[in-house]
Amino acid sequence: MSEKTCEVTRRLAERFPNAGKENLLQMLQEIQREQGYLTDNDIRCVGRYLRMPVSRIYSIATFYNQFRFAPAGRYQVKVCRGTACHVMGSVTVLQELIKQLGIEPGQTTRNGQFSLEVAECMGACSLSPVIAINDVFFDKVTPERIRQIINEYRNRED
Repeated sequence: MSEKTCEVTRRLAERFPNAGKENLLQMLQEIQREQGYLTDNDIRCVGRYLRMPVSRIYSIATFYNQFRFAPAGRYQVKVCRGTACHVMGSVTVLQELIKQLGIEPGQTTRNGQFSLEVAECMGACSLSPVIAINDVFFDKVTPERIRQIINEYRNRED
């Protein structure tokens, strides 16, 4: 295991000195907050610390869509799939994003520029369909507008 990853777990062990299985989610959230995602080594270190099987930790971590297992892209694209957005065409919006980015939800482009996620609801129902890129919202998006937005972000130099 990598020293850096186990160092993260050691620091968590200091914060959770009497940790048990009930602390698993908090520990995983702390690791992800610090690193941006969870690695295989993180899962193994936490498993060893909590005396839990790695398979059980993966089962729990993959149940929750808040956990990432790969670095996020520079631009994190989220598509709302709530009821209002669905009715207003978010399926088509998602399909266009998949086409434009060449990735599926939960993936990051090879160059690390974009990652794509699906959100159950983004709380902007009156503006549907909605996407967000790094928490900047775009309302009433269409496939044509998606192409324009993605091209603008591809050409950014920030």
